[in-house]
Amino acid sequence: MKAVLGIGTNLGNREENLASALSLLEQLPGTRLERLSNLYETEPFDVVSPQGPYLNCCVLLETTLPPEELLERCLAVEATLGRVRTEYHGARTMDIDLLLYEGFSSETQKLTVPHPGIRERAFVLVPLSDLFPGKEGLGYSFSQAYGQVDKSGVQLYK
Repeated sequence: MKAVLGIGTNLGNREENLASALSLLEQLPGTRLERLSNLYETEPFDVVSPQGPYLNCCVLLETTLPPEELLERCLAVEATLGRVRTEYHGARTMDIDLLLYEGFSSETQKLTVPHPGIRERAFVLVPLSDLFPGKEGLGYSFSQAYGQVDKSGVQLYK
């Protein structure tokens, strides 16, 4: 099955953090990275305390892992890279969200797919559109949201 992850970091060496996350994701059993979006520098979104800009991207995976296990493994990658959850939307070395999973939807306390914040977050919609230029992927259309969201805080990185 195919899945899309949103990846972001704003602490430490952000480029190194992203490279490490991608390397760890490639090592997941039955998982292969198919495509990576461009990297974008973005302003923090919905934050309580001041923090620096993020580097964000989206990655399209081919995986045999079921959605819940993929999520657990993504959380383990975050922890391996030093993610500590101390405040709501606090600064982080790594954040990995399961955005889409082919042929699957869920709305539970543990896992909501499609991710509920996709349509409001330019830092997700812009890299997602790199993976799916037609603004539809894995049965999820985001064309209208892409046209409406303010993308001014999302800049192509390097």
